[in-house]
Amino acid sequence: MKKYVIGLDYGTDSVRAVLIDTENGAELATSVSYYQRWKQGKFCQPGENQFRQHPSDHIEGLQKTISDVVKESGVAPEAIVSICIDTTGSSPIPVTKDGIALSLTPGFEENPNAMMILWKDHTSINEAEEINQLARNWGGEDYTKFEGGIYSSEWFWAKILHINRVDQNVKNSAYSWMEHCDYMTFLLSDHQDLATFKRSRCAAGHKAMWHESWDGLPSKEFLGLLDPSLAELRDRLYEKTYTSDEAAGNLNQEWAEKLGLTTNTVITVGTFDAHSGAVGAKVEENTLIRIMGTSTCDIMVASNEIIQEKTVKGICGQVNGSVIPGLIGLEAGQSAFGDVLAWYKDILTWPTQNILMNSNVIDDNQKRLLKEEIENNLIRNLTFEAEKIPLSEAVPIALDWVNGRRTPDANQELKAAISNLSLGTKAPHIFKALVNAICFGSKKIVDRFEEEGVKIEKVIGIGGVARKSPFIMQTLANVLNMPIVIAASDQAPALGAAIYAAVSAGIYANVQEASQKMGSDFEAEYFPQADQVEKYAELMNQYQILADFTEDNIKSKKKLTAESFR
Repeated sequence: MKKYVIGLDYGTDSVRAVLIDTENGAELATSVSYYQRWKQGKFCQPGENQFRQHPSDHIEGLQKTISDVVKESGVAPEAIVSICIDTTGSSPIPVTKDGIALSLTPGFEENPNAMMILWKDHTSINEAEEINQLARNWGGEDYTKFEGGIYSSEWFWAKILHINRVDQNVKNSAYSWMEHCDYMTFLLSDHQDLATFKRSRCAAGHKAMWHESWDGLPSKEFLGLLDPSLAELRDRLYEKTYTSDEAAGNLNQEWAEKLGLTTNTVITVGTFDAHSGAVGAKVEENTLIRIMGTSTCDIMVASNEIIQEKTVKGICGQVNGSVIPGLIGLEAGQSAFGDVLAWYKDILTWPTQNILMNSNVIDDNQKRLLKEEIENNLIRNLTFEAEKIPLSEAVPIALDWVNGRRTPDANQELKAAISNLSLGTKAPHIFKALVNAICFGSKKIVDRFEEEGVKIEKVIGIGGVARKSPFIMQTLANVLNMPIVIAASDQAPALGAAIYAAVSAGIYANVQEASQKMGSDFEAEYFPQADQVEKYAELMNQYQILADFTEDNIKSKKKLTAESFR
């Protein structure tokens, strides 16, 4: 009997399931479900960098998408041997002693602090800075050294510390916290003991300062200096972690019935979307995988012989086995990539939303059609016009920090800026400047890896931006001055999760073998254009000048503000 696996990929806006043939990685069925509460903007305050998601969005999406692919494929339930879940991260959720999300219990249904704290939530900037200051000055182990040396507000401990301080009810009612990938895996698994449930090595190592050298999570002494509640929480978390080639359990009876599957289906240890995406794109040493969507994650693997005792500064962690067991997984990324262009689109469509849709000149159907036409064609037309602008023409210089900076050297307090505007600057000029900015931000990441001795010989792009925008990919090839290969799969993270699932079910001996057999083919390659590379290097220098000026100005303003409160 042929065997099949399911990869479930939770993105920022939607969840998608793919049903994959383990022999060759062929996709038999796929289904996508958008988060309804999230689409309505519930529980979020973008002006305050608060982004929360209700677990019900994720649970409903899980049931719909997996049920869909099982039915659509026509595959016998007993032939579906394993499921693996990948998610965004760090996106922790407070839970009860039984592992139930707090927001699914009475009294917390509408409380944003009891929900999933999404990766892009930056409400814990101050708490992250406290963690960094303590790690450097407390006289003990620097628990941030394998996290790039800077702990981020996007990560596990900073978010929990913030919630504990602003919401005593959540603090006192949450028995423990789980990363999103662990929570969803626990939900499906028949292993229902929270104390011994297999937590993701990927999530723990990159976001919760877990490391083998200090036997797990940071010490209670260190956490207690931040807040006694964190020291107490440590006892209710975990010591060991597990790689995603291992089984976390089998599908429990309740969810087997809901999904139309059997309890023989293996539930694989969870992971993060970027890491599974790298596996789906056949990651290997000296290859940089760029997962390009609303933000980017940049993933590499390296041998212990290459890394040795070195700690790579300013990235988002180096963790043994987080991508491929036996290799060190290295993560970096940009807090905003596609989001930079989405922000600009929102700016330009403001009149559509606020004037056109309230007009009395045309009827409602015409309004709707015009609105759809503008939204569907805006980026396409901007791209067409921006491509025609020669590099010799004055184009503004922009920064890509609209959601802070993740790598290199995380700083979520930073803001974006645009310079070199004139009366001749039109919308396509600004669009071109923003495309340049996200590519320059990418170059800073590549430069940091290479400065730290991690050699890059190949770049592979995956995700919606990589596949849909030749303009951005060609610009990126010119800025990086290296070729970029594009993975053909629409669902590389879900495919990578399916690859992990195949290994945990015993179909393949290891992740490398499964990735080569099941991983994505490639559909395009972009080469640097020699006449453009030198000009982009000059523009990169201008980007760096603006970046230095902006960062220095923000630091000076912060210092003056702090002094004024003394």
